Amino acid sequence: MSPNAAPPEMALDGFLASVERRAFRMAELALGHREDALDAVQDAMIAFLGYRDRPQSEWPALFFSVLRSRITDRHRRNTVRRRVLAVFGVRDEEEAEDPMAQIADTAPGPAEADERQRACKALGQALRALPRRQREAFLLRELQGLSGGETAAAMGCTEGSVKTHLFRAQAALRTQLDDWR
Repeated sequence: MSPNAAPPEMALDGFLASVERRAFRMAELALGHREDALDAVQDAMIAFLGYRDRPQSEWPALFFSVLRSRITDRHRRNTVRRRVLAVFGVRDEEEAEDPMAQIADTAPGPAEADERQRACKALGQALRALPRRQREAFLLRELQGLSGGETAAAMGCTEGSVKTHLFRAQAALRTQLDDWR
């Protein structure tokens, strides 16, 4: 280790701190539930610790690959949970209106805050309606800003596949969100 290089633990802490917010936003858009998103990001960060010995240049793709896996796990778990609850006639709490979502943002004004909230909700719903691979490509490339190569590594496919998934996702989102232009 050179005298000016940061210890590996500090580099890892810095990396995780740098991706924390973006990872949470990605998970929240993909899952549609704040608590599930927090759990998925936390699980991904813990699982990522096993990769800390890999070169730092590989960390972004590896981390988002791990996060993608955790999001998929959460989708599966939630689907099973909803089916089990439906058998017993229990209503899913996700259908209930979140009281915190009703609080208006006072900074720009209630109408603008409501419009922004509805647009964000529409984007989240449109993203969740996309096929999994298209959603992943869009979130990693557009929201996380990963390169084509990094996205391909995170998704476990070729750059050409990433381009195809991204193109299809953008076309579907344009159609679904046409009212928000």
